[in-house]
Amino acid sequence: MIQVLRVPARKLLLSAVLLAASATASYAQLGVGRPVGQKIVDGIIAKVDNQIVLRSDLETIYAQEVARAEGKPLPPDTQCRILQSLALNKLLLAKAETDSVVVEDSQVKSELDRRMAYFVQQIGSEKKLEEYYNKPLKQLKEELRIQVKEQLVQQKMQDQIAGKVSVTPREVRQFFNRMPKDSLPYYSTEVEVGQIVKVAKTNNKAKQESQAKLNDIRARIVAGEDFATLAKQYSQDPGSAVEGGYLGFFKRRELVPEYEAAALRLEPGGLSPIVESQFGFHLIQLIERKGDSYSTRHILLKPETGTADTNEASQELAKLRRRILSDSVSFAKAAKDNSDDKLSGGNGGLMQNRRDGSTYLSLDQLDPAIFFTIDTMKVGSVTPPLPYRTDDGKDAVRILYLKSNTPPHQANIDDDYQKIAAAALNEKKNKALDTWFAQNRGTVYLEVDPEYSGCQLLNAVN
Repeated sequence: MIQVLRVPARKLLLSAVLLAASATASYAQLGVGRPVGQKIVDGIIAKVDNQIVLRSDLETIYAQEVARAEGKPLPPDTQCRILQSLALNKLLLAKAETDSVVVEDSQVKSELDRRMAYFVQQIGSEKKLEEYYNKPLKQLKEELRIQVKEQLVQQKMQDQIAGKVSVTPREVRQFFNRMPKDSLPYYSTEVEVGQIVKVAKTNNKAKQESQAKLNDIRARIVAGEDFATLAKQYSQDPGSAVEGGYLGFFKRRELVPEYEAAALRLEPGGLSPIVESQFGFHLIQLIERKGDSYSTRHILLKPETGTADTNEASQELAKLRRRILSDSVSFAKAAKDNSDDKLSGGNGGLMQNRRDGSTYLSLDQLDPAIFFTIDTMKVGSVTPPLPYRTDDGKDAVRILYLKSNTPPHQANIDDDYQKIAAAALNEKKNKALDTWFAQNRGTVYLEVDPEYSGCQLLNAVN
């Protein structure tokens, strides 16, 4: 018999609510089960309204914690803590459903593609990823899609509850002063690294070759060959190629304008002419219109860049580097005005720590290529242009800037203000979430397997 408990609120750690919200090097975080040869008896261990927590959910995260502990024993309440976080996730989802909080399919697809590209890159190839999980890539994506959508909804709920919370410098200092001096965290070596990226521009010959190849593919489809089969064979969009080029439904203004305009001029089943966008050249087939949404499939070809294209980008960055070193422009302004990586460019070129949003990166978070480059650099120096491949596979060049290199030390308010401010903000957001849980705990019920009844899930705030 499953025990039924009224759900109260409890203190919430934001980092625990979305345990796998960001991709990391742990393949278990793919969220699509375990590698081949590793099996576990599954079953429902908790329910929050119509949301369920599976035993495998808990076991997967527990396995990650065991791996991170590197042989050290875990606290005895580890499984309860994980289950508490999972139950809180489900409470957010249950309330999101009640409050009609949704995320757009385009956002889900974008995050899904990013994560899949990351895992393929880490393990080496799509084939190796399929062998690792003993599942086809399409099935892996579908299983991960559910997790990604839930996490985005949870994050949206949190943003609505505590997104406007902020802290003042005075509150940050008060937070630090409350910390026991003998329990201050000890930070390992951390660096701040900036980059300015220039993507190699494709020359006309390469563009013409891609267009000609795509026109040949179009002719084959018109002659009777299957679009989906050719998409799997030729398309260079890794996210959709495995699904025969199928992108799913999108609303107006959710896809790049060139693609959308060409797609909406078609009748269902019709083929577009060759369409150029920032991603390359597309051949588009409209599948269906449904209200203000439409579904398509496409074949994408990306023109290859050559040495001459990369050299041009290198020369442009070399000139920019000379201006930075002569103090005629700051690295931050140069990055903002010139970098093709808009995420870091908008941050003055500085790379962000995905764990806490700061610009301080521990050495184990760095790409090996960056680590071995900055290892011999002095603070304030800028590298010559270096070859680089962007996350979406484009040939590029970048210069790297070492802004700071902080040796291992115990936390202090001067050197670690940014991290302490993030912790103070996190605590304040926790309190806002506590208030929300207290107000909403009576609207849902929790069912928990007797094996875990001692965990006291979602206990009321003291």
